[in-house]
Amino acid sequence: MSAFYSLWRHRGLLRSLAWRDIASRYKGSTIGLLWALITPLLMLGIYTAVFSGIFQARWGQDGGPIEYAQQLFVGLIIHGLAAECLSRSPVLMMSNSSYVKRVVFPLQLLPIVTLSSALFHFIISLVVLIVFYAIVNQTIPLLGLLYSPFVLLPYLVWLMGISFLLAGLGVYFRDINQIMGLITMILLFLSPVFYPASMLPDHLQDIFLFNPLTLIIEQMRTVLLDGGAPDWGLLGLYSVGAALMLLVGTWAFKKMRGGFADVL
Repeated sequence: MSAFYSLWRHRGLLRSLAWRDIASRYKGSTIGLLWALITPLLMLGIYTAVFSGIFQARWGQDGGPIEYAQQLFVGLIIHGLAAECLSRSPVLMMSNSSYVKRVVFPLQLLPIVTLSSALFHFIISLVVLIVFYAIVNQTIPLLGLLYSPFVLLPYLVWLMGISFLLAGLGVYFRDINQIMGLITMILLFLSPVFYPASMLPDHLQDIFLFNPLTLIIEQMRTVLLDGGAPDWGLLGLYSVGAALMLLVGTWAFKKMRGGFADVL
């Protein structure tokens, strides 16, 4: 609880650091933050052109190429949110060693800054998807937009916990940064990004649910693209696991942070 109180007490600093992290990506570019909008637009346009015009891909039995592009885009932005947190968290303390060694600084803000930056780009991509969906289907998935925060919240809690854990471990085990690059690539293909989970054999579907991305990708597709309601039971179980991950992550970070300055 003291960790969460510290986050609330430094919310102004957190907001400033998150905005600086976002802006630093586009520093020096001609159009600046517009790249945050142009990039997902280009991605969705390319996926739609490739899978509808070249591969004639289908989603399931009845889905067409346009639907395939939308379903694929949902999986990619969910995976991209995790990939950014997993790849950046192990080097957070090393990248901000001045905060660790020279000044009194609430280090627990740094993993939240990374998550906030990733969430900013995720929301822009999500807006692009919603606009594309509205153009194609002549309707806006209002109910899906209402359900989406309930699907995303436990996922963000899980990402926060794993970010704290990796931020601490990355100081002592430098190879974690390389390992995370491989893990994010493995997650891309072992998550239902390019295919629906229903295509998996029955004996593998339960195993794939242990992948923290599987349920969130499938539920986001259900509420946004299929117009259905989320599975509250599975989301409840996921929320319990996410809360445990957050507790473990914050506890481990607190235990490890005492040695950061000596190691760095």
